[in-house]
Amino acid sequence: MGPTRAQFIQYTPAALAVAPLVAGPWSALAAAAAGAGAWAINASAPVLRSLIACGGMATGCGITAHEVLAAGGNPLIALGLAVPAGAAALAHHRNITGHLPAPALMPATTGTATGLTSQAQLIIAWWKEFISGPTQTEDRKLIQPGANLEHLALEADDDHVSFTGIITLPQGQQVRVKAADIAAVYQIPVSQVELGDPKHYAPNALPVTVHLKVPTAQPQIAAGTPTTPEEVWAAHVGVPEGAMPGTTLTLTRYDGPLDWEGIATRDRRAIGTVNLQDLAGNLDLETIQIALAPGDKPSQMGIRVMREHALMHGTMLSSVVDELSMDSRGYVRAGTYVDGRPALLPLAQPGSGARHLYLVGGSRSGKSGLLEQILLSAHRSGIAVILASPQAGTIAGASLSAYLGDGLDEAMGALRLAYAMMLDREARYRSPAFPFTDPLVLVVIDEAHMLLSASSPYHLEAKAIVEQLTRRSLKRGIGVVLATQTPLAEDLGNSTVIRSQLLIGGGAVFLRCARGQGSLVGANAVEGAEGIDLSMIPSQWPGQYAKVADRDMSGLATEAAAAPEDGTFGLGYLLTPGSQAVQFRSLHLDVPPVSLAGGEPPVGIEDCDAWRERDAISQTPMVDKRGKNLIGSLADLLAAAEGAPSSQEAPHHNPSTPYASTGPAGPGGAAGAPEGQELIKPRILELLQEQSIPMTAETIARKLETPAKRIKPRLSELKKQNKVTNENGLWRAA
Repeated sequence: MGPTRAQFIQYTPAALAVAPLVAGPWSALAAAAAGAGAWAINASAPVLRSLIACGGMATGCGITAHEVLAAGGNPLIALGLAVPAGAAALAHHRNITGHLPAPALMPATTGTATGLTSQAQLIIAWWKEFISGPTQTEDRKLIQPGANLEHLALEADDDHVSFTGIITLPQGQQVRVKAADIAAVYQIPVSQVELGDPKHYAPNALPVTVHLKVPTAQPQIAAGTPTTPEEVWAAHVGVPEGAMPGTTLTLTRYDGPLDWEGIATRDRRAIGTVNLQDLAGNLDLETIQIALAPGDKPSQMGIRVMREHALMHGTMLSSVVDELSMDSRGYVRAGTYVDGRPALLPLAQPGSGARHLYLVGGSRSGKSGLLEQILLSAHRSGIAVILASPQAGTIAGASLSAYLGDGLDEAMGALRLAYAMMLDREARYRSPAFPFTDPLVLVVIDEAHMLLSASSPYHLEAKAIVEQLTRRSLKRGIGVVLATQTPLAEDLGNSTVIRSQLLIGGGAVFLRCARGQGSLVGANAVEGAEGIDLSMIPSQWPGQYAKVADRDMSGLATEAAAAPEDGTFGLGYLLTPGSQAVQFRSLHLDVPPVSLAGGEPPVGIEDCDAWRERDAISQTPMVDKRGKNLIGSLADLLAAAEGAPSSQEAPHHNPSTPYASTGPAGPGGAAGAPEGQELIKPRILELLQEQSIPMTAETIARKLETPAKRIKPRLSELKKQNKVTNENGLWRAA
């Protein structure tokens, strides 16, 4: 679609009139053609007069054109004369369109009779058009009418163009033109405009210097500026205010400024914890480009700087199947450290019991994949699993668990069963020895914040149960794997007990979190992981966006599978007891973990009272309405599950259970005594014998995690049997 009649009138003269800038003698012909086109379609004399008047005072041709018009001559002839190097036409174009294009900087050519170059004419034309006048339109006001630019001087070379002049007004007026105004007219930064100080000049005359084009700044390396990694380290990292004060760097490999390894050493002093954010700032790198590797000596720390991340291509799950089973030390393969070594997680501790695991990771961080991997390792290691998954259907390997609580209510039932299993084993095992005759048990709690946070309907009960599990279950062969989306205290029900016990009793895995929720400093600080911000782990590898932009429109590939390079799933930090958090990446699930289980049924839990009554137990709340007074014994729990108080009806017990009430000749010696009471007395006696120090009834109750009101009557009974003594309120074994 071609231009309209009105557009032809408006734009064609302006476009053709640019020719004088480069054509020289053809300027009159170009202007005449433009004018003829406008005249032929009956353009009015005011339109032509406006075109001429925009630059009329710039050159001698413009003055002549004005005289022709004033004498009533043909405007077409006047138009052919009024072409001051194209400035008038460009100005007319600006009046119509309302835009402010940057002035063209052409090589200087000889102008009209005034002796000005074409560049100087352009500079003056733009000044008159937008700053001083005389032209002015309804939609645009001049910056300061009458503020003319006098004594123009132009300097130009290959990489620099500037002009100087004096802004002049009639006597009695003051220059109000600002540097920002001039910068806006010539489309340059304000820093390239220099105005004289009004204090030193007359109010109506102010010098100005405008740098239209400045040379590109070349980077200069000052003498003594550190360039090598050792020099940068000494200048920014090893200084007192650096991330690792007092250390020196020794390179062990150097393949460029963004690909090297080294060892930081502090002379006969421990380096301590390192703030990774501070170290990245000192080295002027992103956090993801740096990996720390604590050594055997506390005075040394391995450093690695990477251009392409070493874990970008991942380790396939199918390639390390033989490493998924628990070794003799209780470790399983969880992934790969940044230095290529296998990353191992502890699930058990020989001679002691099970281990805990604290797992943090937001959406799309790889948390669910790592949980599936742990379920597979537990299955291959003969460990039974109680799985609590408040968000139903999120764990693909849930079929490997002995008990599955899928959904919020069912997940709470799984926690109740896990607590009952701990009470059952406490009743049956007085002096536990590893390995147990019964299997190790992992209590896996996914999305734990849905149960523990204050907004959960099960907040108080779940918090009480998980606190007891993390405190007491390890020696009974029960470990807790707790997964949340953030390391914030709110996700753990604001319980410092849960997180501290998880970290003391095992390892921790920290994956990417949402921005603002992944800091491990301040209230969320974790010893060994200081300075890490999980939100700084990128969701994509460098260059991935360009890869995504290269679209394939052939249709959805239903057989396509994600590659490790498609995202940073599983990338994070692994913290094992007594060490510094080390960057690692979990195994890439190139095959579904459940497919490696060999089709075998899940590892079962031993036949015991708690397991036999699991359905009733999972439906039985274990705290009162206030969320306090957690049921403290298996007898009371089974009684509550059966709907009868323990003081009236004793539930059925496994005959092999030690210390079970057997009637008149039972261990307590009291016929028909409630079984819950009889179970407490052996525990009291065992505690006093092991501690061999006198204790108050309150201390005994606290150590046994049982209300004192239940301890004091049992102590009196034991005293009557001459098994304990009491001196001034202090109890000891007889």
